Amino acid sequence: MPEKQVYEYAFIRYVPRVEREEFLNVGVIVFCKGQRFLRMKYQLDTQRLRAFSPELDLAELEQYLQAWDTICQGQAQDQPIARLDPASRFRWLTATRSTIIQSSKVHPGLCTDPEAVLINLFDKYVL
Repeated sequence: MPEKQVYEYAFIRYVPRVEREEFLNVGVIVFCKGQRFLRMKYQLDTQRLRAFSPELDLAELEQYLQAWDTICQGQAQDQPIARLDPASRFRWLTATRSTIIQSSKVHPGLCTDPEAVLINLFDKYVL
C-alpha cells in the first residue's frame, strides 16, 4: 500500500465585489510536494454566476482563471512566477489578495492519490 503524503488545497473563488466579501467557489487547487503534484480544476457555471453577479464579464473571468492555470502548470516560461518551483507557485496563487479571483485559506490533509483528492474536492464543493 502506498504511503500517504501531505497535501494542501484551497478553493478558488469569484468575488465580484471585494468590499462585500461574498463569493462563489469556481475551482480548487491541490499541491502535494511528496508526489510533485500541483494542479487546479475550475468550471464556470454561467447561469449561477450571472444570478450572483449580473454585471459579470465572463470573458474576463475566464481569462483570469486561464492565467492561474497556466501559472499552476508552469507553462508561461516568459513569466517569472511560472518559472518558480511548484511549492512557490502554489504559495503565490494562494496568497491573500483583494481581487475578483481569490483563494480560500489553505487546508492540509493526507492522501495517496492527489488527483483523486482534486476531483473529489471539485465535485463536492464546486459543482
